[in-house]
Amino acid sequence: MKPPQSLISLVLVILCGGILVLFTDVEQMLVRWVNCGPIATDAQKSSQICR
Repeated sequence: MKPPQSLISLVLVILCGGILVLFTDVEQMLVRWVNCGPIATDAQKSSQICR
């Protein structure tokens, strides 16, 4: 039996949304590491983002 097309669409929307959330979290962690990590200046390390 073939699943309804709306169910397939819903699964795809949830899957794509999950992928977007995952990449957004990874991007935020990477930006925070670059801005607050070992190569950051003292001014960047003391900014509100790094606290």
